[in-house]
Amino acid sequence: MTQPPRWTDEELAAGLSKAREIFRQERLREPLEAYTQAFDQYRKAVEDLIENTYQLRKLDEKALDIVTNAAFLEAFRYIAGPPISEDDLEALAEARLTPTSLRSSSDMTARVLSVVRTALDRRRFPWVNEHREPTEIEKTAAITASAALLASSRVGTARRNQGKERQEAMVRDALLARHWTQVHPRSVTTFNQAPGPGEFCRESLLGTTRADFLIGLRDRRIMAIECKVSNSSINSVKRLNREAAGKAEIWFRDFGTRNVIPVAVLSGIYKLHNVKNAQERGMTIYWAHDLDQLLDWVDHAV
Repeated sequence: MTQPPRWTDEELAAGLSKAREIFRQERLREPLEAYTQAFDQYRKAVEDLIENTYQLRKLDEKALDIVTNAAFLEAFRYIAGPPISEDDLEALAEARLTPTSLRSSSDMTARVLSVVRTALDRRRFPWVNEHREPTEIEKTAAITASAALLASSRVGTARRNQGKERQEAMVRDALLARHWTQVHPRSVTTFNQAPGPGEFCRESLLGTTRADFLIGLRDRRIMAIECKVSNSSINSVKRLNREAAGKAEIWFRDFGTRNVIPVAVLSGIYKLHNVKNAQERGMTIYWAHDLDQLLDWVDHAV
């Protein structure tokens, strides 16, 4: 059987350098329009929240309005320092953040308010704990800072999602251009459920863990591809070493090292030692900017 490539440190470093340069060029070309629109949207949401709760001093009186209004609730989560994610708020408050659930339980609503109130950012909203009216300068500064936090988070999330979607589309188009046949996604618990030789499918369950692509190689092995986009070297640890390499170890355990080829297609910013670690744990590394390397290997794997 043809073994997947294992790159030298120099080859990995060259790929990292190219990926970083592409990331830099794309980021510099990125328009400010998305951030500006998000900022204006969130500025209004924060202003409305502050005004409707009497400068955040009468949260209890407006509790139901806050938690059952999506815009208010999102802005409300961001008055904490640091902001509280939706998942964390549900866990900390032991609550379900749906309007129906919150309307049906005043205790649940009270717990949500209590969690955020306890974590209130006293630097942005000093007047709340001092039990006084804010000055206009304080209020303007708090609204501006909160809107910036919300807008940055929204744009960052959209950027990551769009980057991953673009990368997955590139992999799909490259496979189709080489005359591989796309088939329906599926759950694969045994080899006869995998895509056949010359076929591939999008997001599918391989054993107990999802892969972005499953490819049925012509030698009847399964290639499982994870598309990873990282916007920082710190973020790359989560994206590559915890997520992708962690999945590789599960696939090896479930299907064996001779039967599954875990692949990470990378773009963005990574540290060399993190990429080396993923390769040492069994991941085959390819770059989104050079998919011909991946397709050439796939075409000739026998």
